[in-house]
Amino acid sequence: MKIFKFIFSAIILTAIVIVISFLDIWQNIEYKAQDMFFMFRGQQEISEKVVLIEISDDTFSSLQHQWPFPREYYAKLIDNLNKAGAKQIIFDITFSEDSEAISDSMLAEAAIKHGNVIFAGKIVQNDSQFFTKKQVVKPVVATSQQEIKWGIVNIPMDTDGFVRRYQLFEKIGTQKLYSLGVVAKATLSNEKNWQQDVVDRSRYFALKNTFIPKATSKTAFINYYGPAGTFKYYDFADVLDDKDFKLPNLDLDSFEQMQKDGIFEDKIVIVGTTSEELHDYFNTPFLTDNNKMTPRIEIHANFVEMLHNEDFLQEQHFVKFILILFILTIMILFINLVLKPLASLILDVILILVSIFIIYSLFVNQNLIMPILQIPLLIIIILIVGIVIHYLKVKRERAFIKNAFSKYMAPELVNELVKKPEKLEYSGKERELSVLFTNIRSFTSYAEKHNPKETTQILREYLNTITSIIKENKGIVDKYVGDEVVSLFGVPLDLPDHAFWACKAALEIREKVTELQQKWKTQRKDIIEIGCGINSGLAIVGNLGSDEIFDYTAIGDTINVGSRIEELNKTYETDNNIIISENTYKLVKDRIIAEFIEEVTVRGRSKPVAVYQLVGIKKELRKKEK
Repeated sequence: MKIFKFIFSAIILTAIVIVISFLDIWQNIEYKAQDMFFMFRGQQEISEKVVLIEISDDTFSSLQHQWPFPREYYAKLIDNLNKAGAKQIIFDITFSEDSEAISDSMLAEAAIKHGNVIFAGKIVQNDSQFFTKKQVVKPVVATSQQEIKWGIVNIPMDTDGFVRRYQLFEKIGTQKLYSLGVVAKATLSNEKNWQQDVVDRSRYFALKNTFIPKATSKTAFINYYGPAGTFKYYDFADVLDDKDFKLPNLDLDSFEQMQKDGIFEDKIVIVGTTSEELHDYFNTPFLTDNNKMTPRIEIHANFVEMLHNEDFLQEQHFVKFILILFILTIMILFINLVLKPLASLILDVILILVSIFIIYSLFVNQNLIMPILQIPLLIIIILIVGIVIHYLKVKRERAFIKNAFSKYMAPELVNELVKKPEKLEYSGKERELSVLFTNIRSFTSYAEKHNPKETTQILREYLNTITSIIKENKGIVDKYVGDEVVSLFGVPLDLPDHAFWACKAALEIREKVTELQQKWKTQRKDIIEIGCGINSGLAIVGNLGSDEIFDYTAIGDTINVGSRIEELNKTYETDNNIIISENTYKLVKDRIIAEFIEEVTVRGRSKPVAVYQLVGIKKELRKKEK
């Protein structure tokens, strides 16, 4: 019944995260997180196969002509670029309005002559109260000349106004109109019937052997190579400026030098506007890199470069991600219910950082896009739920456990305080000692399955037994922390062989608990299992309470490492469930039998700690063999 309740809780938590992720405000936050990945990845190397010709503010100054420019300018541009060896010429300028007939004819003839020119069209959407109407605006030169190639230049934007996707096609009735970048790729080798080879599937869009993963049914993610200015720009006027074209002011015949330098040789050239007055700029993931928006021609350049390199971004399949999220929910929920709140908090912070690192690594190395913030959101929700549940459990369980623990106080400590009342002062002293941590495994689960009376009875029997053993072996019970018993050897009275007595006590506790387990089985009671951890070293010992409440205890790294060593019983299966540190082993290696486990990095320590499993006392084993 409890397993079904647990799984149902995991389903509910997963569903909550998924529902939140569909909210616009959350999606916008997720977009910003994805943009940060581009920022951290930084500018990527490009092939330099794509160059840009811009109509900038400098272009207007050089030509001293108002917008729009005469169509014969573009015809000359086409001729000059082909002279310079350009492989393909792409216009991100919609020649949608009629001009002088002779100018349009010159432009069309230049395009037909060279056969490597692609013009721009667009789809205009008119929204009314009752319906949405889409109108196709073709380039003027394409209406009468079927040999003219063209593609749509509509740029889709996300809800936050940023461009992260590229339009592949638009469907008007039964007709598919392909985008500028798609037409450019499909006709790069001058194939005329390329539409027959197009394959449109739910997950990908294929041009012959080029498979483009989809972001939506009509778009693909743009794998941006950098901020604005990543691709090389050349001025429109400079490409026109040959010996036959005279600029009004400074006529340098720049094109001849460009041709000589081979700037456009075998290049894909994209022509468009970057003048601020023409407002052809968009927000992209690299906006915050230099607070500079990206011209539309460079958005096309990023897509064309991506097609050239086949360096596509692919989104993690939604169903697969939900499955991953659900599995993580079960794991994280279980961990948070088992661990204490502080341990859960630390582990959850680590898990959040690890999840972000893994998702970022997949983005950088595999071009895989996964939701970034859903897993951290899940962990935070589970952490809150775990804290609330833990608080309610602790409040219920500690009510009867506290009464049992209050009985156990070492007589040695009382005698020491009577003899030396000055030790009641708020102070501490560095002492060498051994600390023994004894902990009941999965006690919270045990307490949940049994009523308080049964739990108290078995606790009383267990605690009475191990407290007696600790005292008999010259140790003191420092404190009871829930179901954990912390005992010290070597304080308050000096004990030269404190490590040996701690080991002996642990073995006797193990032996006695085994006897108790046999007894409980005979009585048909559920048994408890324990784990022990021992560490030796220096610690601050003394009255470390307040001026009104005295608390004789020990603190320091030795105590902390001892606690972490005890926790290793959850990881390593040993004969007696007793693990000791290398410090303890060195002090008693001639008197005990122990087996090396390995070096481990315990929580809170950067250096590894060698740990051993305690098997027995050498003298006692010899007696048994005889």
